[in-house]
Amino acid sequence: MEFLEGPAELFQQASQYLPGPRDADDWFQHVRLPDGASYIRWAGLFEFLVAPDGRRILGRPLEHASEEAFQTYLLNQVLSFALLRQGLEPIHATAVVCGAKAVAFIADTGGGKSCLGASFLQAGYRLLTDDLLILKGSRKGFAAYPGPPRIKLFPEIATQLLPDLSGGVPLNNHTPKLILQLREGQRCAKPAPLRALYVLAPGQKRRPDKVIIRKLSPRPALLEVIRSTFNTILVEPERLKRQFLQARALVGRVPVKRVSYPRALDMLPAVREAILDDIRP
Repeated sequence: MEFLEGPAELFQQASQYLPGPRDADDWFQHVRLPDGASYIRWAGLFEFLVAPDGRRILGRPLEHASEEAFQTYLLNQVLSFALLRQGLEPIHATAVVCGAKAVAFIADTGGGKSCLGASFLQAGYRLLTDDLLILKGSRKGFAAYPGPPRIKLFPEIATQLLPDLSGGVPLNNHTPKLILQLREGQRCAKPAPLRALYVLAPGQKRRPDKVIIRKLSPRPALLEVIRSTFNTILVEPERLKRQFLQARALVGRVPVKRVSYPRALDMLPAVREAILDDIRP
């Protein structure tokens, strides 16, 4: 796969295929071009063209894009289009490495994946990826692959959990979230076997100080994995079939468990320890 900076004229031609009129608040735009390529644009930030086979990405920043935000979107949202074109199905997850194995967290947007990942970082564990998780299956199980050495957190959470990571760059002008670069010892740059997948449930109302972990049966586990897809834009039948087959294989080889806990920062150490206890032999 290669990435190149594309000429403005090429993007201007591609933008003519966008359906209209567009809502002024609709800052994300996507269209499939006649040749099968995907044109993707975030208003005022950047735009990209993904080749039909996913092996080439052209991109360019616009007026309000920082280099860090450009790279973050390229290596997450845009990369997901390219991976799908190559037959890979990325998952929306945060993963950490405990010992020699990976543990991944899935949840709805804003469901606490990055916060829990930051709690593991705070305790000295390494981050494998934040947001986009690539899995490759074999007869032995699934390998989880590393993402960029960064994590996205709200400023107040970053200050409390990772005060050693100074600064941070805003993700975009629609959110106060910051992009924080990890230090060398805080990241894992090699694939790791996936030990377990944890679904972060919405904050519980009963038992306010208790962390509950329950293994999901195959059907609800399958639905949770399918819901955790990173890309909901491409919905061709071939892609949806592949997504279902990978999800079925994943829940057949890797335990999927639901974690319920009160949504408070001071509960994260207890959640972390409960997960560590759960994966111990």
